[in-house]
Amino acid sequence: MLKYEVMLILDVALEDAAKEEAIEAVKAIIASDGEVTNVDIWGNKKLAYPIEKKNEGYYAVVEFTSSPELPKELDRRIKISESIIRHMIIKKDEK
Repeated sequence: MLKYEVMLILDVALEDAAKEEAIEAVKAIIASDGEVTNVDIWGNKKLAYPIEKKNEGYYAVVEFTSSPELPKELDRRIKISESIIRHMIIKKDEK
């Protein structure tokens, strides 16, 4: 099992329930072949540059452990989601 982290930027126009639902959907995908170790909600932040004509995003960071195949599937499924405007999956170094 390897350690990963996914940062999500959600549309701020979404209701709180829809934001929570999107994060729960990502956690469910991870739980299918891994384990969520930590969820850190950063809240609304100003974007460095406009994305889809939006200047703010709702940030969430999910740390997890999984097999090496899961991040590719997670990436594919997040791209389909309309509520997540950007994401980044990184492999954390073992220290």
